[in-house]
Parts: sequence; structure tokens; C-alpha cells
Amino acid sequence: MSTIQLPDSLNLPSHLSAHKYFFVCTLTVAAWDTLVLSPRTWRLFRSEGWPLLKIIFHFLRIFMPVEFTVVGVAFFDTQWTQDRCQKFYLFEPICTAILLAAASLVHVTRIYAIYDKSRTVLYGMGSLLAAQIVVTAVCCGFYMSVPLKPGQGCIAGPKHNWVGIYWLLPTLLYTVSFVLAIKRSIDSLSGPQGKPLTPWKLMLRDGLNLYGSVWGVNMVTTLFWFIMKPTGPEDPIKTIITSMAAVLTTSMTLRIILNIRGPLSNGGTFTPTSSSAANTSSTASTARGGAIRSNNFNPTNHTLSLHQLSVAGNPTHTYTLDVRNPKPETEWNDSDVKEVKSGLDSGELNTRPTPSDQDLAEGVKITIDKQVGYDTPYGRK
Repeated sequence: MSTIQLPDSLNLPSHLSAHKYFFVCTLTVAAWDTLVLSPRTWRLFRSEGWPLLKIIFHFLRIFMPVEFTVVGVAFFDTQWTQDRCQKFYLFEPICTAILLAAASLVHVTRIYAIYDKSRTVLYGMGSLLAAQIVVTAVCCGFYMSVPLKPGQGCIAGPKHNWVGIYWLLPTLLYTVSFVLAIKRSIDSLSGPQGKPLTPWKLMLRDGLNLYGSVWGVNMVTTLFWFIMKPTGPEDPIKTIITSMAAVLTTSMTLRIILNIRGPLSNGGTFTPTSSSAANTSSTASTARGGAIRSNNFNPTNHTLSLHQLSVAGNPTHTYTLDVRNPKPETEWNDSDVKEVKSGLDSGELNTRPTPSDQDLAEGVKITIDKQVGYDTPYGRK
């Protein structure tokens, strides 16, 4: 009885077969992420201005799927020769280093912003980012083309075990980012505007799950790289999960940008309020030489705190106004529109007296502009 000899493209070693299956999962995640974030990407693209985080967001959105599409072609194409692979194998480690650098820049910018532009945070995390860029660039020179058989694809693998510091430096930066993000969130609970929150709500409010996901996937990759031992130079086991790590790091970093409430300029601001809460701003003027500004509108207890600015040595006073609305807003129907139009025609709705300049000079005029972000976490109306 004769046995059937499979071609080399189908007769794969166990680790190489696992690598191919896992890379299919990587491409699936990349395609799913690209599809799911498309509506929010379009809304962000139409927003005003091009701050740094917006530029990096769109760069990552395009660069990540393009990189792994090209890598997938080289990996699965049975006609891809080893001679061609010798000229191509550095593509993935170099492009992945660029992805990690861009993602790390987002973390540095965001942590620097939520710590109120702290120079210490900027210099510390900036140094880690600079070290990461240098180390990953040097490590790219110590990759090689894994010696596979014809038809088994093109894979880049490390020449030495220490090349795993390629992932160690980004992991260190994401560890610092995760710890600082947790500390900032906890500190916000004890501030003047802080309120008790469960750990779950705090995590969702400040996107700590996103920082934790980035840290976790890079930590697992680093441990996997140093712990797993290949059976030979043709064994690609060390690089099995690196593509998935790059895709997940990019995906979670994009969501960190989208989780920012308000404009993205200068890294955004730290707003310890619910993403669905209304953002309220007020302006006021008084003819007595002082000014009033509004701050801290709480939609839960329906109070608005007004802070009077000190002028000419006068002390600062704080007033709290009850702006409770006992009845929910309702939509207008046709009969309401006709009634108002009839009142306008008859002049019945124009009987309100116009205040004079003297009346305005004796009181305080307060104008409240209420803006609600319904569907975007980054400040579009």
C-alpha cells in the first residue's frame, strides 16, 4: 500500500502550522477592528483641527492593516521563494517597530496631559520612548529569514534570544503608563470634584481596561519570547504571537484616543465625569466691577455652582443655584406650533418688558450654554 506524500506547502511542522493558524486569527482581528471603528473614524476625521493624537490615530488606522496584509501575502503565498524572502524578511520587524513607537507616543502624550502637563512625566516617559525606538531599531538588525522549505512562506525570526528586548522596552513603557493612569484615576476620587465610584465604574470612566489590555498583551509576548525554546533555527515559535500583539496594541491604543472626552489638542484633558454627562459652560457679567463664572454642573443633583471672581481685593464667593427641572422635556406637536404662531400674530407673546440699561447695571446677568455630546466621546456636537 503506497502512502501519499504531501507537498512541503501542506506538510508543515507543528509550530509552523500553529503559526499559520494564529496569523489567520490576527488578520481576522485586524479586519474586524477596521470595520467596527469605521463610523467613529469618519466622525473624528470630520472634526475640526489636526492635533497630534488625531494624526497618529489615522496613521495607525491605515498603517496597521496595510502592514499585516502585506505580511500575510508573503506568509501564505506558496510561490514566494526563499531568495525573495531574503530581501523582504525585515519588513515585519521594522513596520512593527514603527507601530509600537506610534502607539507609545500616544501613551506618552496622554499621560502627560492627564497629569496637567507635568514635566517630570514628560521627561520620564519621553526617555522610555526614546530608549524603545533605539532598542527596536538595533534589534531589527539581528533578525534573519527563518529557513523554511519552498512553499512554506516567509517569516522573520531572531538570531539570538536577547533580541526579545525588542518587546521588553515597549512593555516597560506600557507598565509605567498603566500605573500612572491608575494613580491619576484614584487621586481624582479624593479631589474637590471627586465622588465615590466602584472600581468597575472607575475603570470604564477612565479607560483603565484599555491601558491594562495594552500592558497585558505586551507582557505576555515578552514572557513568551524569553520562555519558549525553539527546536532549531527553522522553528518560528518565538514569533507566533508577535503579530497579534502588535494588532491588539494598536487596536487598544486607538480606543484610548477615542475615549478622550473633549478636544484632542495637547493630549486632551482629564475629565472625571461620565462620558454621557452633559458638558456645561456659562458666562456672566455684572456692572458692579465683578464677574461671575459658572462651573461644576452636576446633572445628577441638578445644581450649578457659580464662583464669583475677586475684583479689586474683594473676596471670592461661591453660590449654588438649584436648576432642577421637575418635568421632562417633551416634543412639540402641530397644535403647539399653531398656538405659538397664533400668539405671535396677535402680539400676546410680545408683552414681556425689555430691561433697561439701569436695570441690568443693578443685577447680574447669567447666560448658560449647555452642550451635550450624544454619540462622540471626543467633543463633536
